[in-house]
Amino acid sequence: MVSAGGPQGSHPPPDRYFAYGSNMDPARVRQRGLHVRRAEPARLDGFDLEFRKRGHEHPRAGHANIAWARGQRVEGVLYTLEGPEEIRKMDHFERAPVNYSREIVVVETGDGPLAAWTYFANPAVLADGLLPPRAYLDHLRAGAAFLSAAWLARLETWPCLEPSGRER
Repeated sequence: MVSAGGPQGSHPPPDRYFAYGSNMDPARVRQRGLHVRRAEPARLDGFDLEFRKRGHEHPRAGHANIAWARGQRVEGVLYTLEGPEEIRKMDHFERAPVNYSREIVVVETGDGPLAAWTYFANPAVLADGLLPPRAYLDHLRAGAAFLSAAWLARLETWPCLEPSGRER
């Protein structure tokens, strides 16, 4: 992985963004002003989905993050952007570099492996025992057209916080 400020070598920065959290919701991405040419399914091998990034809705609210996990994978949406500079628009919403760092990963697609930007939660904002609020988890489910049935079933059965703050 290469961080946003790290060395790029002779390769230009990617014009792709791999979303695994609430930005799997195409409507949310449009609302955030990201200009997208294409959206397609993708997966990141060697990582797993967690909800350990502290949210602001409730003391027990957790937002999506990914963590190294041998033998696991994370499914998501790969957005091909209008240009490599488009990803900077997401930094504001991800509160990078405070809450998340933006780094380059290689995701698997129907066209083979492709380099893309994604966001990793910074250790200072992680906590155990958190659950995604139902409304937040609904954004992930909005990416259903890009997810396998097994991944969608995993999201459908994930414990979450109801608007009342109770666990479901």
